[in-house]
Amino acid sequence: MASLGQIIFWSIISIIIILAGAIALIIGFGISAFSMLVVNVDNNASSESLRCEAPRWFPQPTVVWSSQVDQGANFSQASNTSFELNSENVTMKVVSMLYNVTVNNTYSCVIENNIAKATGDIEVTDSEIKRRSHLELLDSKASLCVSPFFVISWVLLPLFPYLMLK
Repeated sequence: MASLGQIIFWSIISIIIILAGAIALIIGFGISAFSMLVVNVDNNASSESLRCEAPRWFPQPTVVWSSQVDQGANFSQASNTSFELNSENVTMKVVSMLYNVTVNNTYSCVIENNIAKATGDIEVTDSEIKRRSHLELLDSKASLCVSPFFVISWVLLPLFPYLMLK
């Protein structure tokens, strides 16, 4: 039979191992945020322009505009992107404007960091506006999938002191 001292010792060792695992998870996953974007025609501008907006991103992403008609064109001179820190002072709101857009064209806004990539397409014609958006996870660490070995070891860990003292 195990003494009270041995039970306390192995219980403390188990708690230390659990805390070390929790810290490793936090460090491994890190802090990250990403959100779906929305692309709209900006009615406030003096010329035809598009507005690409996403409420939460971290770390700071890059924003790139492209066009189906003007493939390979560099829109950096015709666009303006801002990053506003949100109230929690961690994530940022991303707003990008594309100026002087032409009718009968499809434009794409891509917001991307090392964790995720959000793409929004907007087709502007004389009679209608069509939108499509999607979000893609780039880093597998950001997914919530955990290996079965990891789960089993964490479930069995509390039994470690009992098994060692038998």
